[in-house]
Amino acid sequence: MQLQFVGCGDAFGSGGRFNTCFHLTGARVNVLIDCGASSLPAMKRLGIDRDAIDLILITHFHGDHFAGLPFLLLDAQFSRRSRPLVIAGPQGIETKLPQVMEVMFEHSSKTKQRFDLQVVALAPEEVRRFGEVAVTPYPVVHGESGGPFLGYRIEAEDRIISYSADTEWTDALIPAAQNADLFIAEAYTYDKIVKNHLSLTTLQAHLPAIGAKRVVLTHMSDDMLGRLTGLPYLAASDGMTVEL
Repeated sequence: MQLQFVGCGDAFGSGGRFNTCFHLTGARVNVLIDCGASSLPAMKRLGIDRDAIDLILITHFHGDHFAGLPFLLLDAQFSRRSRPLVIAGPQGIETKLPQVMEVMFEHSSKTKQRFDLQVVALAPEEVRRFGEVAVTPYPVVHGESGGPFLGYRIEAEDRIISYSADTEWTDALIPAAQNADLFIAEAYTYDKIVKNHLSLTTLQAHLPAIGAKRVVLTHMSDDMLGRLTGLPYLAASDGMTVEL
């Protein structure tokens, strides 16, 4: 299996990076994790076959994680996609998706797709299976608007991939990422405490309890991007691939 960072930037494009979007692939797995506003051009730049994607997991409804879906869905329609697609995310996704479609492209939510589209609301700490992929969502803390907010523990092909999503520290991250093969963790700042976000120093204090085999930092502000030299953790960059 491998995970490619299609985009690993924050909402403001710090460092010129694309919005959050990760692509997880394996022998029987093809999953997109988040789909920020810039995700379609980022995927096209990397030559990713969007028609092969079976499942899209959304962590929350902020534009840098969610607003790429209208572009992706219309592109699928115009390119005559026929493969079924599942989009899963927090409670309310079944109403939020049509709303964002209408904001971006009026009447687009009422167009019948050429392919089977299933939109699934996930309940925190309830395991859902999508073919070869088992997904456990965990509630995280990222403010009052744009939620509910979920981090994910994804189990597929004998590997565990966890993603903190955007969040301040919450103990829910421990079971979410416990002994994961890969823990993708927000490190928005180095040591500055910003409400609803995670600093690297806060994250580091809890990593022994998490025990993940590998940690990759993502969603970094300019503050964090300026302090990457000498870190003991891998920092994501757009297009970077991690083998699992």
